Amino acid sequence: MLGYLVLGGGLAFAAVLQPGPLQAFLLSRAAVEGWKRTLPAALSPLLSDGPIALLVLLVLDRLPVHAQLALRAAGGLLLLFLAWSAARTLGATRDTPAPAGDAAPRTLLQAASVNLLNPNPWLAWALVLGPTVVSAWKQGPLFAVAFVAAFYGVMVTGLGLFILVASTARFLPPRARRALVGLSAAVLAALGAWQLFAGLRAIVPG
Repeated sequence: MLGYLVLGGGLAFAAVLQPGPLQAFLLSRAAVEGWKRTLPAALSPLLSDGPIALLVLLVLDRLPVHAQLALRAAGGLLLLFLAWSAARTLGATRDTPAPAGDAAPRTLLQAASVNLLNPNPWLAWALVLGPTVVSAWKQGPLFAVAFVAAFYGVMVTGLGLFILVASTARFLPPRARRALVGLSAAVLAALGAWQLFAGLRAIVPG
């Protein structure tokens, strides 16, 4: 079970540090309205990911075992690609101004809508989270619950901390931002390699 806790927490940690529509929204809201009004938006993945997870798991449950394992290996490749993409941005990290927030979503439900329309959660559930949940469930429901709880526990906590940092300091210094991006890339690379190895080993045993 410890492995699933570490995997879930690691994936969430990397996801929080990756730039995307939700992070851009949180950054703009925190800079404009402060942390108190923005903090509830950290819960938005709990609302938006429910329909995504349900749909993906229903489809995965009907796939042959080898197809599920192939998706798991593909998820490893996706994580390695994201690690490479994050590493490429290290030299380009700048202290840029926050995006304008007048048209940004202002409520928890609107933030959840932003995340629902974001392709990243769909890709994550189809290629990484979904296959892992299915694999964990076969070992026991508690393993799957531990993985999901670790992922969303770290995700919500991380987004909350991100909001606090964005509202008090507006932006981290460029050196600190580069360090966080580098750490995120390293975590993604390690998790991607593990996911790819686990999927390939199950497909081609021995």
